[in-house]
Amino acid sequence: MVLSQADNPLTAPIVAPQGKEPRDPALERFTVRGNAIITGGAGVLGLSNARALLEHGSSAVCLFDLATSLLSSAQAIEGLKRDFPNAKVFTEELDVTDENNVREAVSRCHSAMGSVDILLCFAGIVGSKHSVDVHADEWRRIVDINLTGSWFTAQAVGKKMIDQGSGGSIMFTASFSAHRVNFPQPQVAYNASKGALLQLKSSLAAEWARYGIRVNSISPGYMDTILNEGPGLDAVKEQWYARNPMGRMGDPTELNGVVILLCSNAGRYITGSDIIVDGGGSVF
Repeated sequence: MVLSQADNPLTAPIVAPQGKEPRDPALERFTVRGNAIITGGAGVLGLSNARALLEHGSSAVCLFDLATSLLSSAQAIEGLKRDFPNAKVFTEELDVTDENNVREAVSRCHSAMGSVDILLCFAGIVGSKHSVDVHADEWRRIVDINLTGSWFTAQAVGKKMIDQGSGGSIMFTASFSAHRVNFPQPQVAYNASKGALLQLKSSLAAEWARYGIRVNSISPGYMDTILNEGPGLDAVKEQWYARNPMGRMGDPTELNGVVILLCSNAGRYITGSDIIVDGGGSVF
């Protein structure tokens, strides 16, 4: 493993340009430049953060998701195109567990956008089942989507970023389930997959720093998305709220700030980190 050096321009500190107004450096600090690929891009978290990237200056976003998800979110995707006419919004139908499919989709997006500078991995599923009842195929499906799919995408994007020679930012979505055991629902496969993402993040951060590629993760708590819907979970939500200092789930937009931090120059010295965004739920 080769680490970066202090004189590497891809990892050296940068001097913020001075603008005409005193506030200009602050605006520059959180400006997002370049093009992004987002897995799970048609989901609530993917769409919310695609919008945030575009709001902060991203030139293009490519949303990776299943055909059914892209279809159900077609109106929201068209809304992005309408609201940001000077940016490009692409979609790719794919299953992140298909390595060849992922590699080909990354190449197509790279060609269409001109570069890939940001990767956000939101594709994921959950399963709540007692450990003694989890079948091998159920275990593999959760681990393959949450962990292996993130690895396939990061590897394909990482190769493009290395070839570009201009660095980049990769962000995995772990979970506060990587730091503590959820209660009362059992979800051993999900928890294990999210815990493994933390080591994937750290390993790639160490290996790829010399290329100017920063690799981080966020660990959301319970968010108000489809993953936390259904009769089986409705019955336990009051227990979740009772064990959270803020007494509620997070709104998807409450992840936008940390995502922008990690994708902009404001986060230039942040790599190998995991940021918990859970309303304080992990303090107990």
